[in-house]
Amino acid sequence: MTLAAADFAALWLTLKLACTVTGLLFVLGTPLAWWLARSRSRWTRPVAALVALPLVLPPTVLGFYLLLAFGPHGPVGAATQALGLGLLSFTFSGLVVASILYSMPFVIQPLRHAFEAIGNRPLEVAATLGAGPWDRFFSVALPLARRGFLSAGVLGFAHTVGEFGVVLMIGGNIPQRTRVVSVQIFDHVEALKYGQAHALAGGLLVFSFLVLLAVYTSQPRLRNF
Repeated sequence: MTLAAADFAALWLTLKLACTVTGLLFVLGTPLAWWLARSRSRWTRPVAALVALPLVLPPTVLGFYLLLAFGPHGPVGAATQALGLGLLSFTFSGLVVASILYSMPFVIQPLRHAFEAIGNRPLEVAATLGAGPWDRFFSVALPLARRGFLSAGVLGFAHTVGEFGVVLMIGGNIPQRTRVVSVQIFDHVEALKYGQAHALAGGLLVFSFLVLLAVYTSQPRLRNF
């Protein structure tokens, strides 16, 4: 089955979304994962539970509350309107924000486990050699946690590609603006175009398998989370 122009547009939008979300999650998630791994604060467990919440929360529940928050009467919507940015609902920017929240545990938890696996010894040795906190982080912690970054990036990217409930709630179904691959498959099924749905769904199935194979091959002792 040949893919139509709308299918390629959905694939491109999905790729753009996944790349954007994964990059932002690395920037936002790395310091948070480091804090969760190293801090002894009483707030680490509540914050860790909050980060992991999307693992057990139905996507439509998260999407519903984000839709309320992004709306004209919600706190986020009121703030964005006051700043002259308009509303995030049914926009690509809204998809990015929602996807960051929904994919966050798939990036932060592998990073946290990687930072915890380093232990104190390498950092203590670096400190005795005169390395400051920032130097120890960038010169010691990050290189030793590289496999965790690989797993986090692959899992975060793949999870964003496969999102459906959250992106449908926040973005709706606007061609070339918010219609990602998962929504495009849903449209094909609703229209009884099973051949086109199979072409996209089969591609995602193969992609998901290859992603997991790459993760387990590069890090065979990947911890469950």
